[in-house]
Amino acid sequence: MGNITWVTEFILTGLTEDPHLQLILFVIFFAVYAITLMGNVGMIVLIRTSPQLHTPMYFFLTSLSFLDTCYSTTVTPKLLSNLLKEKKIISYGGCFTQLYFYSLLATTECYLLAVMAYDRYVAICNPLLYFITMSQRKCIQLIAISYIAGIINASIHTVAASKLSFCGPNLIKNFYCEGPPLLALSCSDVSLNYLLVFILVGFNLITTSMTVLTSYAYILVTILKIHSAASRKKAFSTCTSHLIVITIFYGCLSFMYARPSSRSNYNLDQMASVFYVVVTPMLNPLIYSMRNQEVRLAIIQTL
Repeated sequence: MGNITWVTEFILTGLTEDPHLQLILFVIFFAVYAITLMGNVGMIVLIRTSPQLHTPMYFFLTSLSFLDTCYSTTVTPKLLSNLLKEKKIISYGGCFTQLYFYSLLATTECYLLAVMAYDRYVAICNPLLYFITMSQRKCIQLIAISYIAGIINASIHTVAASKLSFCGPNLIKNFYCEGPPLLALSCSDVSLNYLLVFILVGFNLITTSMTVLTSYAYILVTILKIHSAASRKKAFSTCTSHLIVITIFYGCLSFMYARPSSRSNYNLDQMASVFYVVVTPMLNPLIYSMRNQEVRLAIIQTL
């Protein structure tokens, strides 16, 4: 044991080793990050300053924009910094801090999207009771539950990973500290960690996706019973943006964690990670602003 050198820092492979391509990627991801910040912060300010948007639906959308801002900030600044460096190093503590907040925010967003699906179910299936059912207190409670689920999930994974021994190598095959590539470097028994990933990620995905599917099943049945074509179109339009966001989020999440060969093709995994961690937070405010008539009208009035 005396000959073992314990790991005090990790090296990230990054996206490429080509200096010219790194510079191009820096410009692209800097622009993406700037759009992400402007889009999400702009959405929060717009909703807070527009009285017509002070409804439960937009309260949840404000929370989603805040989550996306934090989520992108957990990974993207370090990615941008490393694109300008020859050696992409992250400290031991920095790696576990990034792992914790990445897990917390991703899990919270999972539950928040499920809450937003439930909100749409109440609005379309029980419109007369909507503002009673989705009271301000109920909305705050649902947001709190989402964050509690994220904190519990992130704490379990981070604490379990921090108890492992890392004695080399210290090369993480990704551009941020993601769970499975980090576990692959441990010289301890990681069977418990993989079991926790399987149980907790599986539970979170099944619970939230079933909530979404059940909510939209009831919504679809209710919409099909509406006789007016204009009313059906209006009902569908209120759900379209949310459905697009859910499809992108769950599609990337399932691709990263549900594939049997998820760790066999690192280039493919990195592409999925880029889309999931960097691009998706930028797309969400754009989707809601372009496809939502109330948001477009609020933007015009504000301008």
